[in-house]
Amino acid sequence: MPLGECELSVTLVVQKYGGTSVADLDRIRSVASRVKRQVALGDQVAVVVSAMAGSTNQLVGWVHGLDAAGYDTAEYDQVLASGEQVTVGLLAIALQTIGVPARSFLGWQAGFRTDRSHGSARILEIDPAPVRECLAQGKVAVIAGFQGISPERRLTTLGRGGSDTSAVALAAALGAQRCDIFTDVDGVYTSDPRIVAKARKLDRITYEEMLEMASLGAKVLQTRSVAMAMQHQVRVQVLSSFADLPGTLVVDEEEIVESQIVSGIAYSRDEARVTVLGVSDRPGVAAAIFGPLSDTGINVDMIVQSVSRDGVYANLTFTVSRADLPRALAVLERARAEIGYEAVGADADVCKISVVGVGMRSHTGIAHKMFSTLAAKGINIHAIATSEIKISVLIGEEYTELALRALHTACGLDRD
Repeated sequence: MPLGECELSVTLVVQKYGGTSVADLDRIRSVASRVKRQVALGDQVAVVVSAMAGSTNQLVGWVHGLDAAGYDTAEYDQVLASGEQVTVGLLAIALQTIGVPARSFLGWQAGFRTDRSHGSARILEIDPAPVRECLAQGKVAVIAGFQGISPERRLTTLGRGGSDTSAVALAAALGAQRCDIFTDVDGVYTSDPRIVAKARKLDRITYEEMLEMASLGAKVLQTRSVAMAMQHQVRVQVLSSFADLPGTLVVDEEEIVESQIVSGIAYSRDEARVTVLGVSDRPGVAAAIFGPLSDTGINVDMIVQSVSRDGVYANLTFTVSRADLPRALAVLERARAEIGYEAVGADADVCKISVVGVGMRSHTGIAHKMFSTLAAKGINIHAIATSEIKISVLIGEEYTELALRALHTACGLDRD
């Protein structure tokens, strides 16, 4: 059955717990107690869990210990999927010991069908019948996140953030009223509270804002899960596993009565700047640069081009992830004859700072405020990128904390 095709008339909540939330037996017992409180409210509850913290890395290490490069990706997924198998069984037992009927499911048993891209599979559809039957029997369904089954009936894993994606997809398939993501933070903040002391927790944030912040480096939710929530209109709540505090609801823009102009200041240190110097200013030169990078799977973000006064030569600056910098430089070196550049420069000591807010659609002046605030602090801007609800700038990494605090104040986000 396609995602989100059915609706339940009863209150149904999907909860998701990450690896730190189920890191040991005491934390698994704590999760069981939290689930029991939800059940006591009269709700049907499906729980999606990750592997215990550290176990996935251990499993990956075992695979790499046998074959660091040429391993069979299907067997790799077979190994990795075992981490969640342990967790679902333990949580089901923990629930049963406190009087809560429960049954565990692996991804394939819960109806998760994916494509055949081992290690980064995408969910094609979910048959919610097995989980719905379990819930109808008055049991809590405990489902392994991060995994499914391919058309060839091989286990697959979903890659980074897979358990979040599993939970949102299941909530859509079941027609759940809400998907609660329990993590080690208690909500979505206007900026990183470890850097900006005056950052405040948001009661609500739109899907689009959360999607931008997730893609820009905010670690609260993974981009894929937010995109799926937006597509299927699943209301997501971010909560702490370790404190009974109100969280942040991620909802459609229509559910927010009056949006802030700016909702948050995000940042990413996973950036590197590449400058291609002295290329001919001619049609096709950009394709000659970015085509080979794309063919190698290197994602390019911010792009700035400057042309010489005589219009003959140009410099092209762009950003890639810091991890991709060595590969990007190697690709450009191999394509040097075709591109015809003079030199390439690189800088990994940079940071991307972004101002995000749906209110920017209908309000002007944010760009001026951002640029003038940075100028007043003596911070030079190396590149700029914009979208309808975001302005991003590339600056020297040493200015990250100063820029975050200054922009947070300038945009009126400081906690009273």
